[in-house]
Amino acid sequence: MSAPAGGSAERGSGSALGVAVLAGVLALVLLVAPLYSVFAMRARLATVADAAALAAADTRSGFSAAGSVSDPCAGARQIAVVAGARLDACEVDGLVVTVVVGSTILGFLVQQTATAGPPPAESEKRRIR
Repeated sequence: MSAPAGGSAERGSGSALGVAVLAGVLALVLLVAPLYSVFAMRARLATVADAAALAAADTRSGFSAAGSVSDPCAGARQIAVVAGARLDACEVDGLVVTVVVGSTILGFLVQQTATAGPPPAESEKRRIR
């Protein structure tokens, strides 16, 4: 059978194509949107790691930023827990403290590391450059 001169055999094909494109865009959004929440969690954990490292370094140097806690890692753990994360690692090297905080979102383990301590000595600054 041949189509009439008006082209009615293709009538409605634009609607089907539009629905297909819309479905493809919706599927893409549904796949990508959860990843954005993982990136947002990573940014939040960076802030938590910074705060925990600073609190631990303050405690280690004699300033108790985390209340009456005398153990730097215990203070860092308090900060992490209050912020809704967990302290995965805490390493004290003199007055420098490095912490790793983590959380799980949508089945992804997200971790951030931060280090805090006194500024390097003048001789260290020249060597770093």
